Amino acid sequence: MSYSVPPLAQAAAQPVATPSPAGQPDAVARLVQFFESMSPADAQRMDSFYAPDAWFKDPFNEVRGVRDISRIFSHMFEQVDAPRFVVTETLVQGSSVMLAWDFNFSFKPPLRSGPQRIRGCSHLRLDANGQVAFHRDYWDAAEELYEKMPVLGGLMRWLRRRASLPPL
Repeated sequence: MSYSVPPLAQAAAQPVATPSPAGQPDAVARLVQFFESMSPADAQRMDSFYAPDAWFKDPFNEVRGVRDISRIFSHMFEQVDAPRFVVTETLVQGSSVMLAWDFNFSFKPPLRSGPQRIRGCSHLRLDANGQVAFHRDYWDAAEELYEKMPVLGGLMRWLRRRASLPPL
C-alpha cells in the first residue's frame, strides 16, 4: 500500500528553519495574544503573523497563501457571533508549536442557540522569522459542531449511538 500526500500538504510538510531561540518565545506569545484578541479587522493583518506562502488546513479548508488564510478568518466573523479563541495550553519544541484552545461563539440566525464551544488544537511551524509557515487545526467537526445543529444534530447523535459500544 502506498501513501500519497496531497500537493498542498506535501509542500507544507517540508522542514521549517528553527527561529532563533531568543526570538521564538516572543513570536509564540505574540501569536497567542493575536488569536485571543482577534477582531474582524485583525483578519486583514495576517501577513504580520503568517509567512507569504503559509499553508493552512482545518476540517473545512486547505489553502496556501496569507490572502486565502485571511479570507478564512474573515469568513469566520461573517458566519458566527462573538467568536473568541482562548488558548488553554502551549507546547513548543524547536520550530513546532501546539496550541490547545477553546473557540467560543454563538450561531447567527437561523441557527441561534446560545453560547457554543469547540475544543481543538493547532499545530504550527514557525519559519526563521517567527512567522507561521504551517498551520493545521484539529477538532472533531461531528461532535463539536454538527451535533449542535438543530436537524443535523439529531442525525449525528443517532449515528454516534449506533457506532459506539453498547453499555456493559
